[in-house]
Amino acid sequence: MYIAVICGGLSRERDVSISTGTCAARALRQRGHHVALADLFLGDESARKDPRAAFTTEQPAEDYRVRETEPDLEAVRRQRGGDSILGPGVIEICRAADVTFLALHGAEGENGKLQACLDLYGVPYTGSGYLGSALAMDKELSKIMMERAGIPVPPGITLRRGEAIPEDISLPCVVKPCSGGSSVGTSIVREEKDLLPALQEAFACDEAVLVEKYIKARELTVGIMDGRAMPVIEIIPKTGFYDYKNKYQAGLTEEICPARLTAEDTRRVQRLAERVYEALHLEAYGRADFLLDESDGTIYCMEANTLPGMTPTSLIPQMAMAEGMDYGSLCERIIEVSMKKYRK
Repeated sequence: MYIAVICGGLSRERDVSISTGTCAARALRQRGHHVALADLFLGDESARKDPRAAFTTEQPAEDYRVRETEPDLEAVRRQRGGDSILGPGVIEICRAADVTFLALHGAEGENGKLQACLDLYGVPYTGSGYLGSALAMDKELSKIMMERAGIPVPPGITLRRGEAIPEDISLPCVVKPCSGGSSVGTSIVREEKDLLPALQEAFACDEAVLVEKYIKARELTVGIMDGRAMPVIEIIPKTGFYDYKNKYQAGLTEEICPARLTAEDTRRVQRLAERVYEALHLEAYGRADFLLDESDGTIYCMEANTLPGMTPTSLIPQMAMAEGMDYGSLCERIIEVSMKKYRK
């Protein structure tokens, strides 16, 4: 197959996306596919004239390593200039491919806008369509949808830029941007003096911010492939919480797969993951993140991810490995289940 792998862009998760894209491109080339790896924002000027020339089976020198801190997006903007999120040659590469493998995380790559654009061009792509992508990206909307489906979510409120901060916010609490991922802009607030800085950090990422009750719990995550739950992983950071650094720097978090749960709790979490997939109109694959309350056993869904990371430290590949599926087979499986919606 001719496969366009699109990564990068201008999301705060840009580095994670490039790592995902590089890993996926390498694995697909190893399995004999012709792959074009393109940055959504920087693009490939030469592809405007001859997009098929961008496809190759040759391997890059090495995988892309995610740095400890977020990328300098202004520096990325200066590399190309212009305001369009679509770099030169990107659409041409996608249209020349049999399928586009979306290796994007956050912002325009995961909020439904790019999916809608590719739909208009008739380009097949991996993952959920524009509707499921938009619903899952907006944490306020996704919580509403999940609550209506009877799925427990952490209690909390949404604040918008410029609104007064309520005086009755209970501590400890979790403050996070309404959109985005990789825990960028997320804080656990335990003291009153830390609330305003946490809100300012979150508002630097988004126009709306969630303030949720902090729940002392075990953190679990479940992949969903073609509507079926994958093995459950328990996430145990060695220090702090599961933030950007702990997610992408090897050795900072213990990830137990399958999670050490009772058979009943495993089934409960997996059933909830499948219900989240349905409630948010997800397609092909995704991942849902949960909290298992240590006090009463309630399982809360924190959020869903429509394009989960596929870096060397990511969770979906670990779940697949627990089922006997290597990384390259996982990439091909994602393409296989994603193409189903184009055969209806």
